[in-house]
Amino acid sequence: MIATVVWGTGNMGRAAIRAVEANPALKLTAVLVHNPEKVGRDAGDLAEIGAELGVAATDDVDAVLAASPGAVVYAASGDIRPDDALADITRAVRAGAVVVTPSLYAFYDKLSTPPESREPVLAAIAAGGGSLFVSGVDPGWGNDVLPLLISGLGSVVDGIRCQEIFDYSTYDQPDAVRFLIGFGQPMDYQAPMLMATVPTMVWGGQVRLMARALGVELDEIRETVDRRALDTTVTTSTMGEFEAGTQGAVRFEVQGIVGGEPLIVVEHVTRIHASCAPDWPVPPSGSGAHKVIVEGRPRIEVSVEATDEGENRAAGGNATAIGRLVNAIDWLVEAEPGLYDALDIPLRPAVGKLGRTPR
Repeated sequence: MIATVVWGTGNMGRAAIRAVEANPALKLTAVLVHNPEKVGRDAGDLAEIGAELGVAATDDVDAVLAASPGAVVYAASGDIRPDDALADITRAVRAGAVVVTPSLYAFYDKLSTPPESREPVLAAIAAGGGSLFVSGVDPGWGNDVLPLLISGLGSVVDGIRCQEIFDYSTYDQPDAVRFLIGFGQPMDYQAPMLMATVPTMVWGGQVRLMARALGVELDEIRETVDRRALDTTVTTSTMGEFEAGTQGAVRFEVQGIVGGEPLIVVEHVTRIHASCAPDWPVPPSGSGAHKVIVEGRPRIEVSVEATDEGENRAAGGNATAIGRLVNAIDWLVEAEPGLYDALDIPLRPAVGKLGRTPR
């Protein structure tokens, strides 16, 4: 079994612990935390499994990496600390571990990763013999393997649209929701995630990766952003009150332009309450879904609705993103050390995992 560390125990880390525990090829050997209040707590408690796993959380990174784990699931956020996340991940790779993570947007398409980010990782791979595989959190498979798989089912493909449609009141990440994306802020607030060029920085790699797989050259990548205000004050169960007149819904697209037309599009439609922007796309049911629409002949539309931690669809999306990463670990351990992206990793069926879901 592959000794595996989970680094971070927030929204993604909880799902990572459960995914590692359910995988018969992996053994959870350590959990790294930043919050001192979590040090010493059992991994099963942190992951809300309902049973102890016999692994106590620690903040001693040196000791954990000195034990030479086979793999690290890096689940700490990189949204507002990308340099720190890159430093952590490079450190683990240099220690010889296979690292899988959703936290480094610049690595979604390894061929377009900026040199200042790529070179330290390549140096760490050469020095330590580890590997790195990065896939997205929205989730990555929704913007790479799923649309590419579906595109191969038709005879004519005129365009591909990947959508995340979510009610963010279920997403227990106040800093990201209120300040990074701007929900509950005045309409003149400049949300960092919505500033010009930032959506392309985050999701452009997925557009480039799909274009590469489809064998097309992009003319450019464009962005569109639209925002709506709340008509009434709403109260959420996870993040409290959001006042009328503040930002209540966001819709943006990252468009891959081919022949002057937006043919590969990653679109997000997110709300803090279902009543805001009712004319925009809505999920088929519940609070959220991920959709892929392939325009062509035939026209194909696929909607994926995942739930976890009760009926939480934000948690379900997190879990599927982490599942894709965790379930690639055994393949990566057998592969040559290197930098990998979604086009490198083969389809990974749930062999040996049926019925092993930790509760």
